Amino acid sequence: MKLEEIIDISKTVGNSLFKDITYIWEVLPKIEDNIIDIGNSLDKDKYTMIEENIWVGNNTKIDKLSTIIAPCIIGENTEIRPGAYLRGNVIIGDNCVIGNSVEVKNSIIFDNSQIPHFNYVGDSILGYHSHLGAGVILSNLKNDESNIVIRGIDTNMIKLGSIIGNNVNIGSNSVLYPGTIIGCNTSIYPLTRVRGIIPSNSIMKDENNIIEKG
Repeated sequence: MKLEEIIDISKTVGNSLFKDITYIWEVLPKIEDNIIDIGNSLDKDKYTMIEENIWVGNNTKIDKLSTIIAPCIIGENTEIRPGAYLRGNVIIGDNCVIGNSVEVKNSIIFDNSQIPHFNYVGDSILGYHSHLGAGVILSNLKNDESNIVIRGIDTNMIKLGSIIGNNVNIGSNSVLYPGTIIGCNTSIYPLTRVRGIIPSNSIMKDENNIIEKG
């Protein structure tokens, strides 16, 4: 699945991270080394550094009961709700919602995405206008802590969550296994265990029932 079949890199201030890569997951180790440079290059008319290496866009609301660990970039018109925990190396786009008891680390959340209730997002990419239902978990570590392999390709990564395309909707309490990739415009039913590569324009009703959208 090609990069352009999954996400629109124009919908994140972290778009420079997607240059000179072979596989989309290669972006994730680059966040830590580049996020501060990206933050320092942001338009100062749109972003304010509220603490060292924490940049926040205009009209964004951050609840006092949330926790933000630097470095972190949060776009404009975004809402960080009570109990949200941003663990560092996180890039969040414009018009996003990071909700109650949501934990995010080393991830890129594209514009207009919503992670509103009781979610874990680790070492992952959420494409433009994606949505996680309540309790959705993007697992990023295998039980045996071995490297994550995607279709026979060793990622050389022990921690790798999910790559979620544009306009994807994942139903409540679903669990995505490490290294899951979901193509754009796909819907996942609630309470589904998801692994492997899920095609674009699909509906996944359960592990053994994936149909093409009409």
